[in-house]
Amino acid sequence: MFSIMSSSIRQTGKIILIMVVIISMLWDTSYAEDNTSDSADGASTVVCPTEVVKLPLNNKKSIASMYSFMNDRTYQVNKPKIVSVTRSGLLVPLTKGTAQLTVTKIADTAAMGSGEAAADAVPSSCTLQLQVVDAAPYKGTFKPKTEIRKVKVGSKSFSVQTISIPKGLPVDIGLAKNTVGNVEELKSMASRRNADFAINGTYFEAYGGIPEPYGTLIANGELIHVTQNGTTVGFTADGSAKMDTLRLKIEGGTDGSYDYKNNWYAVFVNRTPTAGGNSSIVFTPERGDRIGFAFGKAIVVNNGVVEKITENENVKIPRDGFVIVLTGSVKKSLEKKFEVGKKVHYRLKYFNADGKELDWSDVVTAVGAGPRVLKDGKVFIQAELEGFKQAKILSTPAARSGIGIKADGSVVLVTVGGATIKELGEILRSLGAQQGMNLDGGASSGMYANGKLLTTPGRLLSNSLLFGVGLK
Repeated sequence: MFSIMSSSIRQTGKIILIMVVIISMLWDTSYAEDNTSDSADGASTVVCPTEVVKLPLNNKKSIASMYSFMNDRTYQVNKPKIVSVTRSGLLVPLTKGTAQLTVTKIADTAAMGSGEAAADAVPSSCTLQLQVVDAAPYKGTFKPKTEIRKVKVGSKSFSVQTISIPKGLPVDIGLAKNTVGNVEELKSMASRRNADFAINGTYFEAYGGIPEPYGTLIANGELIHVTQNGTTVGFTADGSAKMDTLRLKIEGGTDGSYDYKNNWYAVFVNRTPTAGGNSSIVFTPERGDRIGFAFGKAIVVNNGVVEKITENENVKIPRDGFVIVLTGSVKKSLEKKFEVGKKVHYRLKYFNADGKELDWSDVVTAVGAGPRVLKDGKVFIQAELEGFKQAKILSTPAARSGIGIKADGSVVLVTVGGATIKELGEILRSLGAQQGMNLDGGASSGMYANGKLLTTPGRLLSNSLLFGVGLK
């Protein structure tokens, strides 16, 4: 693991998150573009499709994308042990059975006005029927394969451990002990989640302090850590892979509005702030039971509503909510935005390092590390522009882990010893990849397949990338 990213990661860029997937045949004719209908009193009403949504056990589905629900929706299931739902509307089936999903449109008090009318406003909601069924047979274009490949780059010959992954094989982020800020053996992390294959993920603090990640992590459609450096590989619900210099903006709102009066922002997710610093950080259940420190102002949001505001307390994180922590000058500028009983929400905006909008709203799994080493079939390295400055990233040979995407959508995972970043790019290219990036390396480099370590890490790890039909 190379400690090359600091906790002072900066927020940059501007884009708008847009849900673009429209399946019009599933809509009632009363649907408008924002998926609402107008009642006699002018109120906005959410309308849900009437058919049962079937969820195979090994198939996550974005209900927000399926039915083009906008960003002003919240989601809640009545039987979370059968199926869970993320804040972004991703359904994760857990066991066979039936459940109900309630979709609620956040009441926009800014639009309704003020006074008693706004105070009495009730958010519109509707209910979808869910049924979790047997896992669908996985039909990959080929069987996953592990292989040691001999690759020559210039005058050097490398023994490369590889795993070839067909497009669509389920993929997820592995977190040490299921939380951000812990460490665990790679084999334990993979076997506990019933993964068939695994490789180490992003950089993390391995030399003292809290072992928090440095790179962006998205799991089950939820942002669980964020950076503004490096390159990120992402996977959609159907297993399609994409790669870019992903940069994210966390834009918050209150009472259904993101205008100046109601908006707030966060710079980090699940990252311990510096005492005496100035920051706004969101903590999700992936952090653990509590935020892990006792300073700053904490706004506890449960089921979309502020239930507690406190200072200098190691507060509990609601399982169906999040905590916003404000420190320093940021606290002074944002704390007046919040009060108990207020509706609070946030959304993500996606762009690349050049400020170009990215359509990553459909990504359910992602890991950011870098630098990128392969673009459109050619070795491509801009390490310094991605934020990497240390010689062991720029030029020194070392143990490397990498991931490549082939033209057919399949993925190749690699570990190799004594390679430079440029040589890693040549290796991935020789293996048929069109896009490729570096993952954490050095003592963190590790690979797992079918119950065994193919490459043994020299340390406990913070996170990993997991693949397998039976992931749990």
